[in-house]
Amino acid sequence: MAGMKRLLMLQVFGALVAAMAHAATNFDLAAKATNGLAVDLHRQLATGNDNLCVSPYSIESALAMTFAGADGETRAQMARVLHFPSDSSNAASFASLQHSLEEMSAKTADLAKKSKEFGGPSEPITLNIANRLFAQKDYDFRQDFLLLVKQDYGAAFEPIDFTVNPAAAAQHINKWVADQTRDKIRDLIPADALNKLTRLVLANALYLKAPWADPFSEKTTQPEPFHVRGGAPVNLPMMRKTARFGYAKREGFTAVSLPYAGDDLQFLVLLPDDVEGLRALESKLAEHVLAECAKLEATEVDLHLPKFKLEPPTIALAEKLQALGMKSAFDIPQGSANFDKIAPRKPNDYLYISNVFHKTFIAVDEKGTEAAAATAVVMMRATAIRGPKPPPIEVKVDRPFTYAIQHVRSGVCLFLGRVTDPR
Repeated sequence: MAGMKRLLMLQVFGALVAAMAHAATNFDLAAKATNGLAVDLHRQLATGNDNLCVSPYSIESALAMTFAGADGETRAQMARVLHFPSDSSNAASFASLQHSLEEMSAKTADLAKKSKEFGGPSEPITLNIANRLFAQKDYDFRQDFLLLVKQDYGAAFEPIDFTVNPAAAAQHINKWVADQTRDKIRDLIPADALNKLTRLVLANALYLKAPWADPFSEKTTQPEPFHVRGGAPVNLPMMRKTARFGYAKREGFTAVSLPYAGDDLQFLVLLPDDVEGLRALESKLAEHVLAECAKLEATEVDLHLPKFKLEPPTIALAEKLQALGMKSAFDIPQGSANFDKIAPRKPNDYLYISNVFHKTFIAVDEKGTEAAAATAVVMMRATAIRGPKPPPIEVKVDRPFTYAIQHVRSGVCLFLGRVTDPR
């Protein structure tokens, strides 16, 4: 039918992830691009006084798979927003990063096994990464594209019929998401997001459960004041530990990093000096700042850190990505979207992004962190100086702060967000 639009949906699920320190990698491009988008999106989303949790790695990976099928001005705009060089393929860099993350999980399993033999802690980092293409049966997808996502993203191909019952198809994909994220991400695809014109869902599901390298003692967790949303203090459960953490004092804020098991992954806290200083701190966020925080000097710190658990609702990212300059991919102006490398583009029969959905989960407590995330792209046709050992530096995380889950070696932020209310 002339003028009909088809729907391409890209579905991605991100989680906290990290790479083996000695793995030979070439994921610098993927890491820098992800952090670039992380900062841009954080500025778009960190409005008001609400908590925030996004997985830049998940979103970037989802859009990287879409970018592989883009051409012309659509590709050029996506390259700028995703911080990609437009004249090259980025799939190999993301494949390298994913491979490193999977090696990390195996490394911590070995560490846990050895630790258990000597009566030590025996919890490894649990990491699950899975990719899948849910594609309309008998649709004219380009074999080169299907081969690329299979080779570089490990995406298995599953034929599905969106034309008969799109609601059942959405339910099927949502169940796959829930299974891959240990039931932490449910109902990612909103009820009305798919229809009889849906043609493709590219899914990347990730789940991570990461124990601290050295857990907090539950006995030291006590109620302490936290300035909720920068206002009056409220007593909340505050974990406490004195240990060697990454630490740096910068203009207007303090950075502290806590290692997870295996030391390849860290939890980064950026704490503003002022109770109401979160916005000023977020305005200073930049790709190079995040990269520097992956290499903080180890310092004796007396740390007070609130426990928190965030389960925000699905975020629709289409308008945010358009505001960053990615318009043609969303068929703005009409007729401009070009994903000819995914399926042959015809004047009245072409793919375009209609929306991008993202959903996350994160919980931080004495034992470590559990997190999962999801992104869905819906497409329709159409440093310190060493010196004598000082006393511990007290850092009280008692006001709204920015946090990241960061891969130490590359500096890539797998999660980035803010906590204004830990309750």
